[in-house]
Amino acid sequence: MQDIHGDKLPMNTERPALVWTIAGSDCGGGAGIQADLATIQDLGCHGCSVITTVTAQSSVAVTLVEPVSAAMLLAQLTTLLSDLPPKAIKIGLLADQTQVGLLADWIASFKIHYPTVPVIVDPVMVASCGDALAADNRLDIKNTAKSALDFKPFRGLIDLITPNVLELGRLTHSDVSTKAQFAAAALALSQSLDCSVLAKGGDVSFQANAHNIAHDIAHKSNSWDSELAEDYLVCHQVRASSELHQNGRFWLASQRVNTRHNHGSGCTLSSAIAAVLAQDFVLQDAVVVAKAYVSQGLSAAIGLGQGPGPLARTGWPNDLSRYAKINQCDGNFINNHLNQHLDIVSDLSATDQATAQVRITSTPPQDISSLGFKVLETDLGVYPVVSDLVMLESLLAAGVKTVQLRIKTDSSESTAAELAESDLGKSALVGSDLDAKIQTAIALGKHFNAQLFINDHWQLAIKHHAFGVHLGQEDLAATDLAAIQAAGLALGISSHSYFELLLAHQYSPSYIALGHIFPTTTKQMPSTPQGLVKLKHYVALLQDHYPLVAIGGIDLDNLAGVKATGVGNIAVVRAITKAKDPFAAFAELSQAWAQRCVSEVLGAKHELGAKHG
Repeated sequence: MQDIHGDKLPMNTERPALVWTIAGSDCGGGAGIQADLATIQDLGCHGCSVITTVTAQSSVAVTLVEPVSAAMLLAQLTTLLSDLPPKAIKIGLLADQTQVGLLADWIASFKIHYPTVPVIVDPVMVASCGDALAADNRLDIKNTAKSALDFKPFRGLIDLITPNVLELGRLTHSDVSTKAQFAAAALALSQSLDCSVLAKGGDVSFQANAHNIAHDIAHKSNSWDSELAEDYLVCHQVRASSELHQNGRFWLASQRVNTRHNHGSGCTLSSAIAAVLAQDFVLQDAVVVAKAYVSQGLSAAIGLGQGPGPLARTGWPNDLSRYAKINQCDGNFINNHLNQHLDIVSDLSATDQATAQVRITSTPPQDISSLGFKVLETDLGVYPVVSDLVMLESLLAAGVKTVQLRIKTDSSESTAAELAESDLGKSALVGSDLDAKIQTAIALGKHFNAQLFINDHWQLAIKHHAFGVHLGQEDLAATDLAAIQAAGLALGISSHSYFELLLAHQYSPSYIALGHIFPTTTKQMPSTPQGLVKLKHYVALLQDHYPLVAIGGIDLDNLAGVKATGVGNIAVVRAITKAKDPFAAFAELSQAWAQRCVSEVLGAKHELGAKHG
């Protein structure tokens, strides 16, 4: 392919991931299959469609719902699978119980050969105009205590279901008027279907009855915020997620977009989740990216007909303000915090006591200043991570200005030897070996006027006045972050996904580490390597807000590709610590990072653009 001057243009040779949407057709183009395909393509995938139902609908009414035959439904599934197998499947409108059963049987067979392909179900019941869609639901759409469609045949076969308020009430045969009832119903649905649940609170009505208003005033943590769109995510054995979040429960709160043009918002959300999952992001990532995508689309939506207009398709969301604030829920709330947060325990009804365990505890859960943590004095650049004092001192003496000491085990023999070899460590062997080692390291950092970060051991870092502390996600809840902030220490936080970097962002740290980018042997990781395409996404989202550090398997061979993502700093372990001459390796990496051949970087940028253009 050539441009008008005859020069070759970069070709996108990377095949897009295939995403199936199994749903109904909306001839108005705002929802259903049409909205799904537009979303899937907008987020970089190729969409394939299986029509379950043909609807005659506009922006103001649904006038006819006609299911396709069982033979046609199966023929579409069989034909597609023979040639275009999916990386993710989204299921939307199902017309009747026959289609539910047929699809459940098909998925059970499909999963034998494709066990890791995620399946997302959006249990569509009502159009944006208020008319019922599923034929079996048209009989009783006003009664939220009954549901004509039974989704239990999907138990154990799907990864996520995304009901809104009305659908959640119908699926669980329960009252979901209050926030606690809403969360309890989502948890019950997760247990019933053996899958994760994203319960959508964006369409909650604020015209509550007097009883619920009085209840919410008495229990403020249970009240909806009219300024926010709040969803509840119940994770159920999420693959490739950190152990911390595999079975977590979270409130996701983003700014409510006040617009009537929300036609197809539920379809857009679920198909966006499928599209992000198809690109090898974990479920929590897919949910927060899709929620930001919907928020962005609502903000730019316009009316096309007389009723609600469709969402705009605005591309991958890179505006941090569109992403949800994440509040992690404490499953032991009722045991650990009941007396502290509720005025009179004896006044709680049985329902309140049953649902109290799903109330919110804030993230971050500590009283830290909104001003954030200490600002870095200089760029991190090439940021060595070492585990012994001898190498630490040699690097500092050679001029390294930022370094991290990572001590994961405490060996008294090696500690004593390292202290003996360190010029400043000969008189520092007091107290525990770990204490002495960290005290010596901090003294070395000060002696050489360097930014020394202590990994994990925050109490000793405070005690001996380190420059900063680096923490993993699993360490945050057990760390006194307010004490670190009060001591004036800088804070770096690790992240391994969109979800984790958003959690890190809520603490306003000094920097955020993004990893692991490539395979690494320095530590066991539950997550898969992030790769350069994901790193580019993370950088686009956060580069204007924090110093960012890429980490994991980075060396001279892949340095140009890392730099092409726009990330400002790299943390290096093996490429320095396993080198014959660690400082020479550091110097070579630093020179390459600062002066990498422009043509190589541009070439890497073209390659990245082709992979995710």
